[in-house]
Amino acid sequence: MSHANLDEVKSYLLNLQDRLCQGLAAEDGGADFREETWQREAGGGGRSRVIERGRVFEKGGVNFSHVHGDRLPPSATAARPQLAGRGFHAVGVSWVLHPENPHVPTSHGNVRFFIAEKEGEPPVWWFGGGFDLTPYYPVHEDVLHWHRVARDACAPFGCEVYPRFKGWCDEYFYLRHRDETRGVGGLFFDDFNEWDFEASFAFQRAVGDAFLEAYLPIVRRRRDTPWGEREREFQLYRRGRYVEFNLVWDRGTLFGLQSGGRTESILMSMPPLARWEYGWTPEPGSAEEVLYREYLRPRDWLGDSAD
Repeated sequence: MSHANLDEVKSYLLNLQDRLCQGLAAEDGGADFREETWQREAGGGGRSRVIERGRVFEKGGVNFSHVHGDRLPPSATAARPQLAGRGFHAVGVSWVLHPENPHVPTSHGNVRFFIAEKEGEPPVWWFGGGFDLTPYYPVHEDVLHWHRVARDACAPFGCEVYPRFKGWCDEYFYLRHRDETRGVGGLFFDDFNEWDFEASFAFQRAVGDAFLEAYLPIVRRRRDTPWGEREREFQLYRRGRYVEFNLVWDRGTLFGLQSGGRTESILMSMPPLARWEYGWTPEPGSAEEVLYREYLRPRDWLGDSAD
């Protein structure tokens, strides 16, 4: 694996960051992304972009990073212990959007590429990424749209790809200590090098390029839905679950912290406000109860809809 491949992926990711920021800022219409560049003392750096207090997005970020070093962090070798001790390059773009209106879902995505190197041995490479949706007041047609776009992005690579990575997403974004999914899922893949480089890279591009098509129509449909204190309080309560997942279970957060990345950029994924309440349960028959009963569990959305 030559570094020409790394450069090719890096070029795509920088362009993807630009396109995501342009599309999201245009949809917001009231704020733009501000940019900070940073350097990692042990090697590499990144380009962080954050939007705040917009018409749609209370907070959001789209971050690019390229870090490298002499030894892979433990989170990167958990599934590949044979790679422990290798030098590495890790390049990726990650994004998180926290809208102000509780009827607009939070969303997250990332695409990344690793090369692990050891003198005298061929380099080992793999891709990872995906996107997922976390609604507070879900609308069934929005969830179907989200999964249709995910399915269509996977379709050129085989009919088994969407159900496989949809299922992986359900398993990964699962709060085991709460016995609930973080949201309604999407796609997730990691440690992926089953295909050759060109096919694997094409799949990563298909996932990254599909995000705006999946997310922006939902934003447009829900951004002007009226809301009040009740909806806001529930949104902040459910944001607490988002924080719990990122700090307890998320491999990307652990990798960033273990690799000495920029903490401010790593924790960009956190919402600006969240709340916790002891022993809270939704009122029977309420919209909040519908979320718990029908949406916070793995489900074959497109199969259920006969799509």
